[in-house]
Amino acid sequence: MDYRTEHDTMGEMRIPADRYWGAQTQRSSENFSPNVERMPYGIIRALAVVKKASAIANNKAGRLDDRRRDIIIRVCDEILVGRLDGHFPLVVWQTGSGTQTNMNVNEVIANRGNELAGEKLLHPNDHVNMSQSSNDTFPTAMHISGVLEVNKHLLPALDEGIAVLGRLRSENMNIIKTGRTHLQDAVPITFGQEISAWEEMLRHDRENLAEAVKSLYRLALGGTAVGTGLNAPKGFAESAAEEIAALTGCPFTTSPNKFHGLTSFGGVVYVHGAVKALAADLMKIANDIRWLSSGPRCGLGEIFIPENEPGSSIMPGKVNPTQCEAMTMAAVQVMGNDAAIGFAASQGNFQLNVFLPVMAYNFLQSVNLIAEVFKFFTRKCLTGIHPNTEKMSENLGKSLMLVTALNPYVGYENAARIAKNAHEKNITLKESAISLGLLTAEQYDEYIIPAKMV
Repeated sequence: MDYRTEHDTMGEMRIPADRYWGAQTQRSSENFSPNVERMPYGIIRALAVVKKASAIANNKAGRLDDRRRDIIIRVCDEILVGRLDGHFPLVVWQTGSGTQTNMNVNEVIANRGNELAGEKLLHPNDHVNMSQSSNDTFPTAMHISGVLEVNKHLLPALDEGIAVLGRLRSENMNIIKTGRTHLQDAVPITFGQEISAWEEMLRHDRENLAEAVKSLYRLALGGTAVGTGLNAPKGFAESAAEEIAALTGCPFTTSPNKFHGLTSFGGVVYVHGAVKALAADLMKIANDIRWLSSGPRCGLGEIFIPENEPGSSIMPGKVNPTQCEAMTMAAVQVMGNDAAIGFAASQGNFQLNVFLPVMAYNFLQSVNLIAEVFKFFTRKCLTGIHPNTEKMSENLGKSLMLVTALNPYVGYENAARIAKNAHEKNITLKESAISLGLLTAEQYDEYIIPAKMV
């Protein structure tokens, strides 16, 4: 491999000749294990937005000339479309401020820009990082990437799932089945009503996410090292935020208190809490579907789900609810990530929190994971659900909790006697009521009508 030599304030470093990064990136790649999680590209692309917006704002402030601005913008655009993905090698488990990743982006922009310019025109600190600090760029990138991932990936995935559940609810509203509480038989419900709960869960989760994500619209950029804005020109924060809003199509604004913006990550915790709430609901929905489809002969067997792949390496013909299992595992991961984010956000000291990369990694993993797994759960499971009406009718007829409808006519205690007697003697509720002399056959048929109980 061919190498070139670059330097930083600590001395010279050998860099692979075909890579655009510089000395600080190389130091970080050698000081931390490369065999762990890489910094998410969502952060890299968000930093490219920051650098592009900053170059425009610095140019408007008279601090950066047009040529340097244009080259920085050109390289940032290359980063945003993924053309330079191989030049960001750093891992999550680095400095807690994300400084090395900020410098990685600065160095790539500078070296690629100098290549385009045909001369050494850009310096990673003096030009690309002008009016910035890692302490304000990385938190800003966290907010930008968080908003974009939620708005562009998670909310559309939810919309698709909600639409499918709405169709299923409508199609199955008149199919009566046994309700269940405590995993025990309860009074009747329609299958459509059962599905309506799933649909409403996701509607609420979507509303909560859309509201929560607004807390990430305020950006720390312009606070520089400790929140005072040292080395940033007057108006830079506002100007850069306006550019970021224009570049992303999201209503980003500058944080009114940069000391808060650099040290508090309550917004990240808040939004991820909404993601966790979604994960909790998806866990419940997937488990309901797994229970209802259990069988095919020795379980509840009240619904059919798509048979996507063989379920066993030893049991021929076995098919498992694999989409449900994937969904529940993803939910568990999100819940674990939420704990990590909460702990990390609590660890700010004085003017900085140095747990930023782990928060960014876990947040973006949760959003991308739940969006992708739910998208396939919708397409490979939800869309193919249909009721086993024969089994639902059979279970409904056997349910002892139909006796609840007799409470107004025979009283709670006598209704309980009917149910217990039926269960002990393995007879129907109707047979039990008649044998106990509490009702005639005609009265029973008049009072027990499942369609009137839902």
